[in-house]
Amino acid sequence: MKKQELDPRLRLVQQADLKDKVVLVRVDHNVVKKGGVKDPYRIDSTFGTIYAIAEKGGRPILMTHVGRPRDKKTGKIKCRQEESIGPVVKYLEGKLPIKIHVQNFPEDTDNGIVHLDESINPAIERLRKREIGMIYLPNSRWFQGEQSKGPLRDAFAKELAAVADIYVNDAFGSYRAHASTYDVAKYLPSFAGILIQKELVNLHRVLDPERPFVAVIAGAKYDTKIGPLKALYGKVDHLILGGLMYNTYLSAKYGVRIGGVSEEDKALAMELVELDKKENKILEMPCLVESDIAEGKTDGQYRTISIDDFKKGKEFKYILDIDPVSLEERRIKDVIGSAKTIFVNAVMGLMPHFFEGSRALYGLIASNKSAWKLFGGGDTLQELKNLCPGIYMSGIDAPDTYYFTGGGSVLAAIEQGSPYKLKPVEALMETS
Repeated sequence: MKKQELDPRLRLVQQADLKDKVVLVRVDHNVVKKGGVKDPYRIDSTFGTIYAIAEKGGRPILMTHVGRPRDKKTGKIKCRQEESIGPVVKYLEGKLPIKIHVQNFPEDTDNGIVHLDESINPAIERLRKREIGMIYLPNSRWFQGEQSKGPLRDAFAKELAAVADIYVNDAFGSYRAHASTYDVAKYLPSFAGILIQKELVNLHRVLDPERPFVAVIAGAKYDTKIGPLKALYGKVDHLILGGLMYNTYLSAKYGVRIGGVSEEDKALAMELVELDKKENKILEMPCLVESDIAEGKTDGQYRTISIDDFKKGKEFKYILDIDPVSLEERRIKDVIGSAKTIFVNAVMGLMPHFFEGSRALYGLIASNKSAWKLFGGGDTLQELKNLCPGIYMSGIDAPDTYYFTGGGSVLAAIEQGSPYKLKPVEALMETS
């Protein structure tokens, strides 16, 4: 396959004059769980951009979102300590020889932080004088304007622009158009960070894959993945499904009832069933693990079943994993073993109790030494690291393996047919 190149319209941080400039860097450090850093991979992945800014004489202000502080129903924002950027800052200070200033702003009980006010100006002066190494702003979603619409959002974007001379987006996983990922780019010279550049190059390996191309997709919801799933189906030679997504497909195809699968999702899946009758791309995992309960794994309450037993009208309990024996079938081993590109955004079982299917799948994929292996999504990477630490660690530096920092971003790019149609990326493109 020819070497992938970036779109020449994309403005790159390497092209920016950063000497003595304050640089607002939007990163995706959304890795805080239970008061600590869950997995530092997404933080480590941004070091290239941080170093590039320092090398060019820039003074960085970092910003990320953490969690979902905004209540979707009420619109209220709670600035909870468990969704603060504190653990990220602590991790960065342990890795980088700098002092990081965390700026605090007044918080409203129901509206989060209403404004990024002038109280930050003394810290910016100290940053310009190199008295501090970096500023880290609070969780972007604590700010009322981040996910708002109208004047509040525009005011926040302008407030962000007022604290810096240059804007750099390195948050590939934050693909939705919010004030800190999209709107601020209208008010400052804006550039793509090193990580985003790497992600875009590797996205082309999914969008224009070396064949045979096999994709493995799983998810807890079917309705939210319909668009990307249909687009991906058109690109693959073979598709493997897992999780509730696979249960929904099986329920629709065989006319059976499976615990946790709604009739609405079952009806939606019929389109994929009909499509696959013609194309025959979906590779079925024949042996599944059925459980009487979804809350845990109790002896005597789970068993292996076969899709040969799926007869119209039959009912099954919760199907919570694939049995690893499925991956020993000759056709499945041949398809995965002969693939030239494998994209994985999947945890096959309900974690943490039903892990055997995922572990076996990751092992089989790793045994293919001639394919591009592309893993996407925080959950996928977390379970790959937990279940197959050796495979995970060797993949970090392997020339044939790439770990995307955002699975949702990959699926959105697949649905749109181009990584350059993602709104935050679009904002970094030259227009003529």
